Amino acid sequence: MRARLRLPGSKSITNRALVLAALSSSPSTIASPLKARDTTLATAALRVMGSDITESGTDLSVSPGSLPAGSSVSVDVGNAGTVMRFLPALAALSPASVSFDGDPRARERPVGALLTALRELGALIDDGGRGALPFTVHGSGQVRGGPVVLDASGSSQLVSGLLLAAPRFTEGVEVRHSGPPVPSLPHIEMTLRMLELAGATVESGHIPPAGSPASTLLPDKSDMSGARPNVWRVRPGALDLGDFTVEPDLSNAGPFLAAALVTGGSVTIADWPRDSLQAADAILATVTEMGADCSLGPDGLTITGPGTVSGIEADLRDIPELCLPLTAVAAVASGPSVFTGVGHTRAQETDRLAAIAKEINALGGDVSERPDGLTVNPRPLRAAPGHAFESYDDHRMVMAAAVLGLVTDGVEVLNAATVGKTFPDFTSVWAEMVQAGPSEGQH
Repeated sequence: MRARLRLPGSKSITNRALVLAALSSSPSTIASPLKARDTTLATAALRVMGSDITESGTDLSVSPGSLPAGSSVSVDVGNAGTVMRFLPALAALSPASVSFDGDPRARERPVGALLTALRELGALIDDGGRGALPFTVHGSGQVRGGPVVLDASGSSQLVSGLLLAAPRFTEGVEVRHSGPPVPSLPHIEMTLRMLELAGATVESGHIPPAGSPASTLLPDKSDMSGARPNVWRVRPGALDLGDFTVEPDLSNAGPFLAAALVTGGSVTIADWPRDSLQAADAILATVTEMGADCSLGPDGLTITGPGTVSGIEADLRDIPELCLPLTAVAAVASGPSVFTGVGHTRAQETDRLAAIAKEINALGGDVSERPDGLTVNPRPLRAAPGHAFESYDDHRMVMAAAVLGLVTDGVEVLNAATVGKTFPDFTSVWAEMVQAGPSEGQH
């Protein structure tokens, strides 16, 4: 396989940019945003909450606005974690009441720690004691802010949801995590870097457990001697996102990197950023360990597979979006693999660990669940007659199935259209890559 392709814009960056633009003191332009279900839900929600958002070609123009005092509106979050967790803080800054609800699965996803933290910072929220959707934020036009402690082990978005709006809080915010390790720390770093680009003053650091020497917030994170940040501070102040360009979504690169690995082919991803807001280094380090050769040049990132894939032991805590496509790769590797640090993915679009284990095992594989990950022992795979690979309304399951289909005849995927949550053109891009064969396919 030899192919060249372009990825759509990052969902994570697009939805953060939309929130920052809605909080800015002047209009903003967002270039190359993702246009998919999650970002459409975010755009619709911000419009409902008073922002004026218009499309101009592939760009979005965002003018901040507000709702009439005392009014009431409703927001549909669908099954978008970023919408469910990023917008309640904005609603608290509004002078209106904003009700949030979404898909049935969204009602099961963790948000209670965020709602509790917002209450401690001065917001008024009615959730009927559920700590989950549906809930209503009764905005007063301002939020006091200050220090708050929460357990963000369920999702890094719980922290980002507080930090994004923090400059508009009277006292800003200091968020301290207390609990098991926070997953997807690079996404919090993404939030901080984007806040800085919009003019905010941010700091992060590590506070050791009780009884250890005291630590302070460290603007230079290299001074933390390898400790993972667990406290973040954003000072109060104005925001101005201005003109902002969204990077390609590197989490959606996962299945294409996996394609090169399992076929021993070569895939070039155009416009791969040299200095990314995303976890680019962690992604490339992991696929390199599995045997890929990675080369970044003027045409983009080229990944070349080794022909024989190596099994690995890897903590995927910082790149959990790649767990499912990498599990598909591991299922046909030369030796066993162990993936850890992804227990929180049980509470995403589906229980991803249970789902991928069940579906690969139905193909004759040997995948067993761990409390926080998976053990994968390679076996010959074969699609059973009459069996279809269930997607569980999860875009990452569709991507994993596509990888398996490269090396297993007859894989049929149910509800593949659910991949449109973050990558509407995935099936056409994948088909073009596969049909290109040994020639140069482009999209």
